[in-house]
Amino acid sequence: MKKRFFAVVLIGVFLAFSVLRAFSKEAKEEESAKEDIYRKLDLFGEVLAVIQNKYVEELSPKDVIYGAISGLLFSLDSYSQFLDPDEYRELLVETEGKFGGLGIEITIKEGLLTIVSPIEDTPAWRAGLKAGDIIVKIDGKLTKGITLNEAVKKLRGNPGTKVTLTVLREKDRKIEDVTVTRGIIKIKDIKRALILEDGVGYIRLTEFRENTAKDLDKALKKLNKQGMRALILDLRNNPGGLLHSAVEVASRFLEDEKLIVYTKPRSGKRIEYKSLSADVKYLNIPMVVMINRGSASGSEIVAAALRENKRAILLGEKSFGKASVQTVLPLSDGSAIRLTTAKYYTPLGHSIHEKGIKPDIIVAKEKVNNNNKEEDIFEELKKDKKEFDYKKDYQILRALDLIRGLLVLAFDSDTGK
Repeated sequence: MKKRFFAVVLIGVFLAFSVLRAFSKEAKEEESAKEDIYRKLDLFGEVLAVIQNKYVEELSPKDVIYGAISGLLFSLDSYSQFLDPDEYRELLVETEGKFGGLGIEITIKEGLLTIVSPIEDTPAWRAGLKAGDIIVKIDGKLTKGITLNEAVKKLRGNPGTKVTLTVLREKDRKIEDVTVTRGIIKIKDIKRALILEDGVGYIRLTEFRENTAKDLDKALKKLNKQGMRALILDLRNNPGGLLHSAVEVASRFLEDEKLIVYTKPRSGKRIEYKSLSADVKYLNIPMVVMINRGSASGSEIVAAALRENKRAILLGEKSFGKASVQTVLPLSDGSAIRLTTAKYYTPLGHSIHEKGIKPDIIVAKEKVNNNNKEEDIFEELKKDKKEFDYKKDYQILRALDLIRGLLVLAFDSDTGK
């Protein structure tokens, strides 16, 4: 009995010693890391002092510090950035859906300034800019090494002024100049909501912003009153927006508590976003979701969530592949940093970032047959903005064919015939 007691005591002492040693080692490593940071901060202060005393032109401390912070965040990844007070105020205006500029979502992809998507019915869209276009020059100046902030500043300006972009087309690798007249950009989340034919509803959703879910509720209610039996949700050229808005949109078509997306920050702790309750849900109507290479971020989250919860079929082209979490953190002087804090993962654990989503049914780029000549459907729509003719959109026609088949299967399942 005594031997067993002493053995237990020894094991306890050993475990306690091991824990204390682990804590001690961790504390030493943490202390060493802090000391290393302080040494590097001393070096940073030394560089600032040299710049202030020796640089050829006198610079304000604010300009030097802001520049240093910008460089620090740019070195992390393509999406992290520093926002001075003016830029932060502009960002707040953007989330409300109205701002000045061209109407394009841009990013730095593999070091190149790249268009994620042009927003429909904006100057950029009307000028023919496309998802995947690489902006080589802005008003004749090369964009090599440009930061996202610098690009935004150059692209924005007073309404009515012009900017010339030299773009490299992703598909044919041709370089061309595109001149765009700046304007006030008013984002309309729900671009179209109508019954196409045979009770098939169609909703074109262009952004995910504060009121998107409420606007979607109104559109769905209207279509439901018109006898909607199935739905095509068009997320083509939707560059994304607010995460909570994307979750709210997906929730309209999923039962409560279904996993929509989860994130993994540096800590490794999984943060899940599940479908929310809503006054009215549309759980049983057949759905097709349309995506293309201009579909990014929030639209990729919605598309993947609906497919992996077996709620919709995806049709179109592979999406852009932007699925990292940027958190905007305000700073004491009115500026802010946009910092990548996590990456998105689909319900089945797939990472979208840099990979995109491959649709279930691949249908090539939208084409319209016009006297035996193929033209981009968006070019055709620009010529005739008064009336939306879905029969000229090849992808919508294929979506209609697919959803008719789903309606037949649903009918057979319900009746047993």
